[in-house]
Amino acid sequence: MIPFSYYRDKFLSCLEIEKNYSPHTLHSYKKDLDDFSGFLEEHYKGEDIKKIDYFILRKFLSVLTSHPLKKRSISRKISTLKSFFKFLVKEGVTKNNPSASLIYPKLDKPLPKFLTEQEVLTLLGSVKEDTLLDLRDKAILEFLYSTGARVSEAASLKKEQIELIGGIAKVKGKGRKERLLPLGDPALDALRAYFKARTDSNPYAFVNKRGGTLSDRSFRLIVDKYIKKISSSMKISPHTFRHSFATHLLNRGADLRCVQELLGHSSIATTQVYTHLTIDTLKKVYDKAHPRA
Repeated sequence: MIPFSYYRDKFLSCLEIEKNYSPHTLHSYKKDLDDFSGFLEEHYKGEDIKKIDYFILRKFLSVLTSHPLKKRSISRKISTLKSFFKFLVKEGVTKNNPSASLIYPKLDKPLPKFLTEQEVLTLLGSVKEDTLLDLRDKAILEFLYSTGARVSEAASLKKEQIELIGGIAKVKGKGRKERLLPLGDPALDALRAYFKARTDSNPYAFVNKRGGTLSDRSFRLIVDKYIKKISSSMKISPHTFRHSFATHLLNRGADLRCVQELLGHSSIATTQVYTHLTIDTLKKVYDKAHPRA
């Protein structure tokens, strides 16, 4: 009998080569499948993958729900199983897809957190420009707010992808799709100052103190450092800059489809969450200002 790991690796290889999935996404899929493999080993040792049915999958999910696992995590595992068994059917390994009838848990949809324009200005103004690392941090924060780029996009950005004269950055997003992002004057000034002060030969736009490439985690630590400077109670992440970028554009009248393009969303439905934020803002203004609100 062919081991589960063989089909898992074949599936992940397909996602990487044919679908261009990112290493982060592949890692998540692998973890989900390893969790399922561990469950099979414990409860159905030696079970042929071709004999896995809906009831086995349901038992796996019931085991997950007995642990303090968030609905979003369970939903992701269901999505992984659906993709995995769909692949097995396509490959002719199994005739039926036992995951087809699995139902996703109903997810709460909290609105994304964002900073006000004044909070962003306060945060950006808190960065000194005395050292090379100060200049780097200033460039990172200005870049994130100016472009709305994902942390992974900023971390993988190379200097050659930034056109300082034209004020454009070319980033590679999900599915390795490229898009052009305008850079505002403050971001361009911060990038010029940072690049001019650097002496390393690293081709990446943002580097650590040893001249090595910055990781996603390092970006988060940098943002946390400046958040704590202005407020110990604010709970935001680098992604909050992305949310703030989109919200501020829409608040100032930007077209929804333009914002979708800038964010790199494949569906406008993903971008529409920010319209709820702007409507909420309008309601607060209305309630405060209208005499009969």
